[in-house]
Amino acid sequence: MEERLWSEYKKLEIASAAIFANGTQLILVNNCKESVWPGILGGAGHPSLKDGGFHLNCNEEVLIDVPAGWSGRIWGRQGCCFNENGKGSCETGDCAGLLHCMGSAGVPPATVVEMTLGTSKSSLHFYDVSLVDGFNLPVSMVPVGGGVGCGVAGCEADLNLCCMSVLQVKRGGKVVGCKSACLAMKSDKYCCTGNYASPKTCKPTIFSHLFKTICPRTYTYAYDDSSSLNTCRAPRYVITFCPAK
Repeated sequence: MEERLWSEYKKLEIASAAIFANGTQLILVNNCKESVWPGILGGAGHPSLKDGGFHLNCNEEVLIDVPAGWSGRIWGRQGCCFNENGKGSCETGDCAGLLHCMGSAGVPPATVVEMTLGTSKSSLHFYDVSLVDGFNLPVSMVPVGGGVGCGVAGCEADLNLCCMSVLQVKRGGKVVGCKSACLAMKSDKYCCTGNYASPKTCKPTIFSHLFKTICPRTYTYAYDDSSSLNTCRAPRYVITFCPAK
């Protein structure tokens, strides 16, 4: 019995090692009441997965195989309309009016999932959910099978419901996004630039405090505390748009 259990354990260990060597799986889930068009942008030297963007119906999920060491960002776009050539626009998160965000980041405000899934020096995965570019919809990133120490990143609340008027982005009278203080104020103090371009001089503001209070597991400004960054080594992660609270 012990020999058989040990043999099964070694098989699982080998299988897990193969998964880590070949990359990671991302499972994108749309739990919103309407369609979401995920945008994907690879970092420098990394491909933009799934041609940079696609349509995700309500209650639909898509599995993406990610190469080892991939680095990039994923965000959700809403209120999109594209023609047969993939050209059009989105109310939030738009990337140059294209379905496939090849080389184009989403227009703020947008809730962004950032990740680096291993480096040349480390096999660890680093990931976070950022509100530095503002907020457009709730998002979470949850590791599956990563073991002890792997945390959840995310903003499960709808910040559009409590967004200050000075930060609101409206379409047809409806609040569809909440700007970051940097985007709204356009000053060094709020953007952590110029004389404020260091952790010592750039401090949280009333706006970032509001975001942090409601969504404590997110980055809310450029020099937010390190607790917002998660470190893990899981074979797969679930990224959910409009996760259950």
